[in-house]
Amino acid sequence: MAYPQSILRVLCGLALLLACAEALHFDLMAVKRHDSKSERCIRNFVSRDTLVMVTSTISGHKGDGMQVNIHIKDAVGNEYGRAKDVAGEKRMAFTSLADSAFDVCFENILYSNTAPQPHTRKVELDVDIGADAKDWSAIQATEKLKPVETELRRIEEMVQEIVNEMDYLRTREQKLRDTNESTNNRVKWFGFGTIGMLMALGAWQIVYLRAYFRSKHLI
Repeated sequence: MAYPQSILRVLCGLALLLACAEALHFDLMAVKRHDSKSERCIRNFVSRDTLVMVTSTISGHKGDGMQVNIHIKDAVGNEYGRAKDVAGEKRMAFTSLADSAFDVCFENILYSNTAPQPHTRKVELDVDIGADAKDWSAIQATEKLKPVETELRRIEEMVQEIVNEMDYLRTREQKLRDTNESTNNRVKWFGFGTIGMLMALGAWQIVYLRAYFRSKHLI
């Protein structure tokens, strides 16, 4: 399918903006026991069979009285990995199994009162999806590409991913529209059926009452 040049320019701009996106930073408070409510989860959406690279950098060190655990899962129940007692940089890669949102969840367990105050760990999270998750340095070395060629190829793949996402959204919109039209059609015929039943019931009541009054010699 051919897209107008203006749309392709917008897609290229989005690709460049995504390439310049910074990592997410936040503080993770420590709790004394495991509780799913104490987890802090970052959600993102990914298409099926897409490579995802999750890079987490956790402050502190092992044995300081706090333990940071990482859990990656998606909305349909697939598990993509767990890491316990993380300190420093941790990379976790997976290939998505469904078109679904996935969560990168962190929890900070306080297991010693000697932990330094405040009982928090600083977290830096960077999630790379699709073309961004690939090791382009290795690809450049393997295929003997020039730096400009490598960058152009990376941007090309990012633009293609955006185009595929637009196609996916258009397909979903078509399915939702078909469902909406089917529902409207059913509601219409249900309304006609209800009106017909009410008219038939009214006619039956008139006939019944006329017969009743005649039997009583009232009319």
